[in-house]
Amino acid sequence: MNQSRRQVMQLGAGAAAVGLAASAGLMPTVAQAADAPGWNVPLFEAKSFNDVAKILGGTPTESTDVQIIGPDIAENGAVVPVGLKSNAAGTTALAIVVEKNPTSLAAMFNMTDASVPNVATRIKMAQTSNVYAVAKVGDKLLFSKKEIKVTLGGCGG
Repeated sequence: MNQSRRQVMQLGAGAAAVGLAASAGLMPTVAQAADAPGWNVPLFEAKSFNDVAKILGGTPTESTDVQIIGPDIAENGAVVPVGLKSNAAGTTALAIVVEKNPTSLAAMFNMTDASVPNVATRIKMAQTSNVYAVAKVGDKLLFSKKEIKVTLGGCGG
C-alpha cells in the first residue's frame, strides 16, 4: 500500500512540475535524432575547431564576452561538467568544441531573443584537451578556451 501511494505522489509531483513549466512557457524541447529535419550532419562530423568554425560560417575571434567554466582536472572523461555563457548582445547559438575528441563538436545550443545565453551540461572527453566555448553573434564567432586535463578517458575506450 505504501509503494502505490509513493508512486501516486511521484506522478502527481511530476505532473504539477510539467504544468508549472508549461504555464511559464518553459517547456523543454526534444533532442534531434541524426536523421531529423534541420540536423546538420557536417557540423557534427567536423574533426577540428577550425572545421566547426568554417561550417558555422565565421572567422573565430577570441573574446572576453564568452566564458567557459569547467574543472582544471577531470577525474573521469565520461562526465566532465562544462558551462558556457555569452555576454555579447545578439547571441544566436552557443557551442562546445573539444579539440582532441574524435568528433570535435560536443554540443550546440540554439538561442532565441528570449533566451539567456548561459548553459551547463556534461560532456565526454577522450583525453586532455582544449575545450572551446563558441558564441555565434550575427556573422561573428566569438570564443574562449580552457585546457581540461583528463585522468581517465571517456571516449572510445
